[in-house]
Amino acid sequence: MMKENPATGTPAKEIVLLFIKALNNEDFKTARNYADEGVRFEGVLGSRDGADVYFKDMEQMKLKYDIKKVFVEGNDVCLFYDVRISGISVFSCGWYLVENDKIRSIKVLFDPRPILELSRKN
Repeated sequence: MMKENPATGTPAKEIVLLFIKALNNEDFKTARNYADEGVRFEGVLGSRDGADVYFKDMEQMKLKYDIKKVFVEGNDVCLFYDVRISGISVFSCGWYLVENDKIRSIKVLFDPRPILELSRKN
């Protein structure tokens, strides 16, 4: 069962899906409304602390997400998705922790080889 935030009643799943939708639309201002100012991102190729750094990167990369599956347990939301970057698609898993109606942390796993290969060619 989806856990709702007692203050607003907004399910964690809805917050994460609205965040991804805004990123796909390159509406970074709206996406930022769903992220905590101290959001922590951890990924295969590095980590970021804080919304300013995270969104600066997102605005440059302009990733596109094609969600395949959503799993929810309390305030933890896990997504399986294909992410499109620089013309290639990479299957990924993202784990989002929602606290007080904001995404507090994001952990992403994927095989980085296609991206690393692309960067070697450029």
